[in-house]
Amino acid sequence: MQKDSKIYVAGHLGLVGSAIIKRLEKEGYSNIIVKRRSELELLDQLAVSDFFNTEKPDYVFLAAAKVGGIMANNTFRGAFIYENLQIQNNIIHSAYKAGVKNLLFLGSSCIYPKNAAQPLKEGSLLTEELEYTNEPYAIAKIAGIKMCESYNLQYGTDYISVMPTNLYGPNDNYNLETSHVLPALIRKMHLGKLLTNNNWESIDNDINSRPIEGVTGSSSKEEKVAVLSKFGISKNGDQVTIALWGSGLPKREFLHSDDMAAACIYVMNSISFKDVAEGKTEIRNTHINIGCGEDLTISELAETISKVVGFSGKLDWDSTKPDGTMRKLMDVSKLSKLGWTASISLVNGLEDVYKQYCQQ
Repeated sequence: MQKDSKIYVAGHLGLVGSAIIKRLEKEGYSNIIVKRRSELELLDQLAVSDFFNTEKPDYVFLAAAKVGGIMANNTFRGAFIYENLQIQNNIIHSAYKAGVKNLLFLGSSCIYPKNAAQPLKEGSLLTEELEYTNEPYAIAKIAGIKMCESYNLQYGTDYISVMPTNLYGPNDNYNLETSHVLPALIRKMHLGKLLTNNNWESIDNDINSRPIEGVTGSSSKEEKVAVLSKFGISKNGDQVTIALWGSGLPKREFLHSDDMAAACIYVMNSISFKDVAEGKTEIRNTHINIGCGEDLTISELAETISKVVGFSGKLDWDSTKPDGTMRKLMDVSKLSKLGWTASISLVNGLEDVYKQYCQQ
């Protein structure tokens, strides 16, 4: 990419998209295109086609998606498969029709089979069945990978797919109904700390910023206590307990979104389809894993976050709730050989994220 290349970032308000924007600006790219949903509905095929025909971007980062944790994925199965398929189909096809030079499609580690060997290698794709709770989302992302591969093979495009591990960072989703495990833990620990200290003014500020099921700081204390309890944050005497889903034993890998953005820009600038397709008799699994190559149990993550946040209460694991896949560690050797590795440690990343959460 040249510094004045026209670059479209789809999903610029999300965790990944906003990090890509920040990194692009930091590196001096000056011609970045973004559109809010009110300006461009990505589910609308004609609107997306008109946008590409008018703007004609040189490069596209496809970070727009409907995302959520286990509860959201399992509850809104139809919405997750439909919206993600529609968004990526519209953007990838319109990019091809408009002559976009390069496109980077962001998928997810959930594309891999539930019982795939660890760490997860790119070649494990489609070898066994998927984890049930996020199967619709995973199928949509697999379709995006195959669409990029197929367009490259048939039309000569240069579209690369990257599969990030679990991400966290600024502009994360802290909605307790739909968030992923790490931001949910940060918010629950934060609210638990405030509840321990009977700091209702700060609790009110938090839920005014991010209402929980319509409950805000102006709601009655009984309503606030009830909604906190519903999401596992309760107080008995001086003891605050946070109830958490599952056994705490599954292992996960986490990558800061700033590292993810750096990797995406590196891939866009330094890696082409031929770099990941050469030498293959059947061209498949050309996507690239992005992660840090290290994982920890969800229980260890919770303990780490409690220390960062300063929560001193009790954690109560509910093993009747689903754990999801027991381990998802990415094999990042392909990207490492291609020249990029992560640099932000988990503790440093969490401290940075929690500081920003408190400021917001």
